[in-house]
Amino acid sequence: MHWEQLLSLKRQGDTSKRLRKEQDDTRLGFEVDYDRIIFSSEFRLLQDKTQVIPLSKTDFVHTRLTHSLEVSVVGRSIGRLVGKKILEKYPHLQEIHGYQLNDFGAIVAAACLSHDIGNPPFGHSGEKAIGEYFSSGSGQKYKSEVSEKEWQDLIDFEGNANGFSILTSSREGVEGALRLSYATLGTFMKYPKESLPKKPTSNICDKKYGFFQQDKKFFQEVATELGLISNKTNPDVGYFRHPLAFLVEAADDICYTIIDFEDGIKLGLINEDFALEYLIKLVQKSIDSKKYNELKTKEDRISYLRALAIGSLINDAVSIFMENESDILKGDFSVSLMDKSQYKAQISDIIAISVKNIYQSKEVIEKEIIGYKVIHTLLDVFITAYINTSENKATNHDKLIMDILPEKYKSNKETMYEKLLNICQFISLLTDGKAIEIYKIINATKI
Repeated sequence: MHWEQLLSLKRQGDTSKRLRKEQDDTRLGFEVDYDRIIFSSEFRLLQDKTQVIPLSKTDFVHTRLTHSLEVSVVGRSIGRLVGKKILEKYPHLQEIHGYQLNDFGAIVAAACLSHDIGNPPFGHSGEKAIGEYFSSGSGQKYKSEVSEKEWQDLIDFEGNANGFSILTSSREGVEGALRLSYATLGTFMKYPKESLPKKPTSNICDKKYGFFQQDKKFFQEVATELGLISNKTNPDVGYFRHPLAFLVEAADDICYTIIDFEDGIKLGLINEDFALEYLIKLVQKSIDSKKYNELKTKEDRISYLRALAIGSLINDAVSIFMENESDILKGDFSVSLMDKSQYKAQISDIIAISVKNIYQSKEVIEKEIIGYKVIHTLLDVFITAYINTSENKATNHDKLIMDILPEKYKSNKETMYEKLLNICQFISLLTDGKAIEIYKIINATKI
């Protein structure tokens, strides 16, 4: 892969080439990407979507919105640091093409900002709930009406693929959705493959899938424009990652490792003294003991250690990326950056305690159970109403349900796959609170 292609400013529908040296630096294309995402309604909905604790009533716990903003800040820092080193290594990128170090930061920040935009309500259990509706729930009856790959999209519903669809899918009057630059779309794509074959290799890019069958044609256009390398295990529909996607993943890993841990401490799920011990192990090379000892509250000490930890992991991620940059460009780097971290043992310890005390806490499990019931009910009711309406056999109840379906989801899709995915995407964009509100209306418990 070549950086000149990977940093493409092209947008969906462009008929002429966008050159970096001709860009207005006061309104740079990569920064426009960030603006379009942050002003989108889909991004705004993340304010009421679960990050760790579903339906939390506390004012501290992170939502998908605050998490995404923090990941974008970390990603921007990593991107700028990497950009500086890339331009030093390949000076022609700046001298001939006009790229600047902040371009890398802007691309990574925009991709980070949108990295969770396709996640359903109720956290990762929301993805599983949608998938299991089809694999083991009422949705099984549709299996014979879709192709094998389309069925895999449904039973293994993936927030990353849904995000790509949200960012790129055209609808009447809105061509190309947000029309982001191809560089940002490539960087967003952590798993540049379709749903089948499932995990064909142990390469990190094959861990999940990144686009639905309905978006396959445009995905391939983006991959071709960026010069992504075809993955030999599945050459038609699988590619090795855009190099900057590793930075998005690293920023996400850093934030959920450290900040979810901090949430657990604030909620009392992790003992503060125990937590301080874990964080100090991570920052012992950079801690200012005098400053640390002057902090009077545990909250201030944890905040100080959290900031140091993020800084240490950012610098580590940059070093790992540059040490392996040549292999990454060749598609020969197969793990996440944090898997190579000098702090891997400390990160593993923190994640282990977070899994035990936070992700598997009684509060989280109980609310995920509620989420399953809510999502399965909504899928059943809306899919039935939508299909019956498209086949001109809607009941009065179906007509009432269709009245609360947003207008953009009412257009009739041609195939059963498109119809099912249409309702899945509607459900996926509901906030936790809105999903519960509609569920209560359907079950006549909100009167």
